[in-house]
Amino acid sequence: MSDHISGPRALAEPIADITDVYAFVSPERPGWLTLIVNTLPFAQPDDHFSEGLVYRFRLRPLSARSGGTGSPFVPGDERWTIDCRFSAVSEADGVLRQDGACTLPNGETVAFRVNDDSGGEGIGLRAFAGARWDPFIMDAPAALKTIASGQLSFTDPGSIYLDGKNVLALVVEVECATVFGDVSLLAVIGETLTRGPLSVRIERVGRPEVKNMMLGPKQFDTVNRDLEIRDLYNMEDAFDLQDGYLGAYRARLNANLGFWDGLDDTVDWPLDVDGVHPLTELVLDDFLVVDVSKPYVAVGSYLDIELAALEGRPHATCGGRTLNDDVIDTLFTLLVNAGNGPVIRDGVDRSTRPASESFPYLSPPNLDPPTKPEHHH
Repeated sequence: MSDHISGPRALAEPIADITDVYAFVSPERPGWLTLIVNTLPFAQPDDHFSEGLVYRFRLRPLSARSGGTGSPFVPGDERWTIDCRFSAVSEADGVLRQDGACTLPNGETVAFRVNDDSGGEGIGLRAFAGARWDPFIMDAPAALKTIASGQLSFTDPGSIYLDGKNVLALVVEVECATVFGDVSLLAVIGETLTRGPLSVRIERVGRPEVKNMMLGPKQFDTVNRDLEIRDLYNMEDAFDLQDGYLGAYRARLNANLGFWDGLDDTVDWPLDVDGVHPLTELVLDDFLVVDVSKPYVAVGSYLDIELAALEGRPHATCGGRTLNDDVIDTLFTLLVNAGNGPVIRDGVDRSTRPASESFPYLSPPNLDPPTKPEHHH
């Protein structure tokens, strides 16, 4: 489940639980960047956003790291923050209503009504928020069975876990020249934070499945086998991991990435003499990488920029993550065989209701969604 239920705190406070983050060049408006954060797994069509949270996008410029191993990018000093806040829910004539507002780094603010498909628009900014069909596709039980059994357990076809569930989607589009100037390569993360004088980060998400598939499993980690690490990881600044837990994150990733690599009985990612997996530092640079100077492509852009950098070739797409891209197949193929073998498919290739290429992109909510299961394992 991409980032759904990614730790005890997300399970306890589902309203602040980020399920997915997307970033891509707008298919509708060249020169604009689309940013999406989805929250509240198993949202009902009439659910609303929390007035007690700040929904935040953070972006940094990226440059290539010269030489050496590890992650191919270095975040620059410049910081851009886009914050969205919501009013309390009010009622008039039996109709519930909620308003939202998003603010750019330059102070430009756009207001909108929740669940109004047209959203709101200002100079260099437009925004939408509301309940939407969850676009994430994955056969999650088969992935969990793979971890439990040590055998690839995907079937063809697979099935989307509780297909038809909803999320609360926040869609923000910004005009790149207005906000980022001439910077084209960007790092993107989404966050939920407490709203008020004391701002506490509850969740932060860059790439899908970092927490649940790469940091979650404990049994392969001989250093911190009993440690639930995801809440600690969620609280961290993605751009400035603190030394205190870094060793624990690295030990967990080295172990779990090694597990995924071994599923086809071939080592495609040999560990170095210290037991470090070649992808560990890239995974810890947990942000989407987008090139706003490159064109939008509907599928196939996920990890394009990172893999091109690792292989020393130019990238062709805007990177980031689009709504209909089957990122799970891309991810598992990278982890299991480094692209040296067949595509590792989870048997689910598209959403039952794919996203469109017109704002706000995500499909309208399921009016009769499956209900949240009682227990999660």
